[in-house]
This record gives sequence, C-alpha cells and structure tokens, in this order.
Amino acid sequence: MLKSLTPISLAAVLAMTAPLAAQETAAEETSGAETAEQAGSTADQLLDLGEPVNAEPGLGQRYSKEKHGDWDLACIKTENETDPCSLLQILSGPQGNPIAEVSLFRIDQQGGQAVAGATVIVPLETLLPAALTISIDGAPAKRYNYSFCNPLGCVAQIGLTQGDIDAFKKGNEAVLSLRPAPAPDQVVEMKLSLSGFTAGYDVVDVVKQ
Repeated sequence: MLKSLTPISLAAVLAMTAPLAAQETAAEETSGAETAEQAGSTADQLLDLGEPVNAEPGLGQRYSKEKHGDWDLACIKTENETDPCSLLQILSGPQGNPIAEVSLFRIDQQGGQAVAGATVIVPLETLLPAALTISIDGAPAKRYNYSFCNPLGCVAQIGLTQGDIDAFKKGNEAVLSLRPAPAPDQVVEMKLSLSGFTAGYDVVDVVKQ
C-alpha cells in the first residue's frame, strides 16, 4: 500500500523548520528515556517481532502496481478487469512526513496543447493568489493557479505540454514552490525527483477527453 497524504497545515510545516538549538534541547531532555529503552531494544534484536502480511487492496483503495525510480504507478482498486492508474510521487516535509503529492496521467490529445495532466495537492493555509510554481533543474519556473481546497489540502489541476514532458524526461529534479498564508514573505520548496519518470510515463494510463 502507498503512504497516505494526511491533512497538514503550513503552520505545522513551518514549525518543523524551527532552529536546531530548540531541537537539541529536547533531545537532551529525552536522553535519559533513551537509556532506559536500550535494554528493550536489545531484546528486539534477538526476537522476531513479525511482519504484517500485505492484504489485497479493497475497493476504492489506492495501491502501487509497480515502481519506476522514485515514482509509483498508483492504481485505484475497482470491480473492473483493469484498474485506472496514474503516475504518483509523494513529497515529504522537513521531518519526512508526506505533505504534498503529484499525480500525473497522459491525455489522448485531440488538437489541444496539453499532452498530459497532473493533480498537485499542497498543504492547507497555502497563499492561493501566489499560485504554485514548478522549476526543472533551475530553469525558469512556470506558474499554475489553484483550483480549490478541501480538507486534504489545496489542489492545482495543471496541463503539461510536450515541451514540459520533454523537460521532465531530461531533468533530474523539479522544485515546487508555494507561499504560506501565515508567512507570505517565506517560500516553501518541495523537491520532486524525476528519477524513473520516463519509464513511468510510457506506461501510465491515457485519459480520453
């Protein structure tokens, strides 16, 4: 099963980037508790604690069909013979918590500029007028507007041209940037790995318009 994107506000994200001095103080206060736990950890090394058995995904659940580098071919379990799939990457915050996701699919082009589409979900309390920007390997960024927000986060539904896809295939890393509403003078950057993108893009579903 895939990691789930859980609701998280940008205030919490900003709090995660607090000065290291405060974090070190907290670490010192817990050092005693860690000493007491060392005996238990020794036992854990000697005993088999077991592993959960992966169960088949239930209807409506998202699962990873296959991996392509840092991307998942993520599918939704349905009653149909073939489940719909998109190319997915979860973006993590400072403490490794999933805070955003990019879900991408190809488009059956009928004369339009967009050859692919993507749904980008970012944290709540994002400054919507500042829009979402995406830059690949330091190239000039493109700006995309947000469509709506729900309890999970704020959503940008973006179209990608053939030029955008070519840049993704050739690139190493994209950076998604946004501004928090509580601190509009700050920029939150989230790194999107492009490792495995080409192989994943070649097998992702094509959505007919």
